[in-house]
Amino acid sequence: MNDAALKFQTQDIVVDEIFPHAPETIWMTLTSGELMARWIMEPTGFAPVEGQDFTFQTTPAGAWDGVIHCRVLEVVPNERFVYAWKGGHESNDGYGSKLDTVVAFMLSRVANGTRLRLVHSGFVLPKNETAFRNMSDGWKKVVHNLDAIAAEQGSSKKH
Repeated sequence: MNDAALKFQTQDIVVDEIFPHAPETIWMTLTSGELMARWIMEPTGFAPVEGQDFTFQTTPAGAWDGVIHCRVLEVVPNERFVYAWKGGHESNDGYGSKLDTVVAFMLSRVANGTRLRLVHSGFVLPKNETAFRNMSDGWKKVVHNLDAIAAEQGSSKKH
């Protein structure tokens, strides 16, 4: 069997938005456990420190307990925040299938605020098709929620 036959097709979710907030405000909203609980899910054991393990709890399915295991992979204040996102169970198909992915938030200052580019990478298709489809819609909502929470922080950049 050649190497090409061993490779799976992977797909990434990309959300790219510009918000009227300073990068520091978006960063605080991304990396505060208390604020994360408001725009995505409540993290357990979270700290924005490379190597830090934390979890999210979502709806269980089949042999999966609903725990999403994360590890902070990269922290560049006001620029880049990356963590592993693993969950699911090998025996599940559809919702709750085994997932081994990476979530990356990239921030860049623009004239009217901050460009936020989210890339959730590593969905193996067709096995992760349900997760990919659900999370594609989900991340758009989450990013909208993040914007609303950032706006509440009172550091909106106005021109």
